[in-house]
Amino acid sequence: MAVSLQVIYPISDGKTFDFDYYTSTHFDLVGEHMGAHMDSMLVTKGLAGGPDVPPGIFAVASLLFKDQDALNAAMQAAGPVLEDIPNFTNVQPQMLIGEVIS
Repeated sequence: MAVSLQVIYPISDGKTFDFDYYTSTHFDLVGEHMGAHMDSMLVTKGLAGGPDVPPGIFAVASLLFKDQDALNAAMQAAGPVLEDIPNFTNVQPQMLIGEVIS
């Protein structure tokens, strides 16, 4: 069964996020170290939390894997990706690993 890894970067006071670095450098690291194990990746930049509500999240990265074994292999290769996070944000990302049901 397919599984997903979502990496969520919440907004709070004093937190920053460099989208230029994220898209120009961090994405390349994800592809280099985890890409062989992924089926796809979708990244969403937060624009709003609803009508006339500022966003509560900088970004959400959704990575899709064929199965748990593929996710496990990607996570074993993810060291350089995780080490790069402080280069674009001071946010402690939240992660959600889930079964893809639709």
